[in-house]
Amino acid sequence: MSPQEAIDPRDRLIFAMDVADPAQARALAERLGDAVTFYKLGLELMMSGGYFELLDWMVARGKKVFADLKFFDVPATVGAAVRQLANRGVTFTTVHGNQGIMEAAAAAKGSVRILAVTVLTSLDRGDLDDLGFACDVEKLVISRARRAFAAGCDGVVASGLELAALRREVDRRLVVVTPGIRPVENRPTDDQKRVVSVEQAFRGGADYIVVGRPIRDAAEPRAAAEAIQRTIAGIFPA
Repeated sequence: MSPQEAIDPRDRLIFAMDVADPAQARALAERLGDAVTFYKLGLELMMSGGYFELLDWMVARGKKVFADLKFFDVPATVGAAVRQLANRGVTFTTVHGNQGIMEAAAAAKGSVRILAVTVLTSLDRGDLDDLGFACDVEKLVISRARRAFAAGCDGVVASGLELAALRREVDRRLVVVTPGIRPVENRPTDDQKRVVSVEQAFRGGADYIVVGRPIRDAAEPRAAAEAIQRTIAGIFPA
């Protein structure tokens, strides 16, 4: 059974809980209710204090958690850090590094599924040139995805713009999580440059999408989340 067939449709929406502190996160989660079943908790919340208490609070309420911490350090340190997530009910965590880092994370993962970052959706061609990546973006994403699979990672984080090529070139057992989702027109001030719609992401082969500001900043966040859930239900009917 492929990842696409095994996922509860309502779990395919991962909400990026990008708020300043755990109190705001709890209040927003209560407001969203059952419109969101899967939450991404990232670096802002980690640095605010109370990250693991919030994580445990989410898990105790039956929510799935994506600990988006993008581990990048010497392999032994990354492996030790990943082990700290064991037995906490975390579904996904991220690494952002070379082969040794990915292998160390995969070896230490236990029940946590490791996602390797390919190319951040906030980077465009000019940014990659500045970083010294002269190769084609699509080729870079495919190369990193192949290496992640070989290292024992469970999946990758990849833009919807490279999904078709990724699905064509890389083993379909690799889970693909796609951020940079914009259900409406992207704002000029938005730092996400490589974006796609909900439909484009799933039709291209994403298993999950990550949506943040279009829900968080909506006048009615729960209604915005439910609208996305209805779109997903239309793509993956029960």
